[in-house]
Amino acid sequence: MRTSSIGAIIALSLLAACDDHDHGAEAFATFQLCFDEHATAESLPHDQAITICCLEHPIGGVTQVCGTTAAACEAYLGANLAATSATPAEVTAGCADYITQRGQ
Repeated sequence: MRTSSIGAIIALSLLAACDDHDHGAEAFATFQLCFDEHATAESLPHDQAITICCLEHPIGGVTQVCGTTAAACEAYLGANLAATSATPAEVTAGCADYITQRGQ
């Protein structure tokens, strides 16, 4: 009984350690759901939430859906992110950061 309790404690500790911000390649059905997770649930700045969703998460089964240019990113977000979710400045900043980080 004691061994199983220790095992349970270790397992819970490992799960807690893995529950950091790093979601790895968690997939989302839509960009909006990804954005809402990072901007609302995690309270990240909107431009950072955009960058993270563009770089790290498959959206609808596709990776890096935001395209290869800032203009393509902004066009994608115009069609896939509610206008009330982020300001135009936040979208521009998020897309610019995405393009910079994508090239690294």
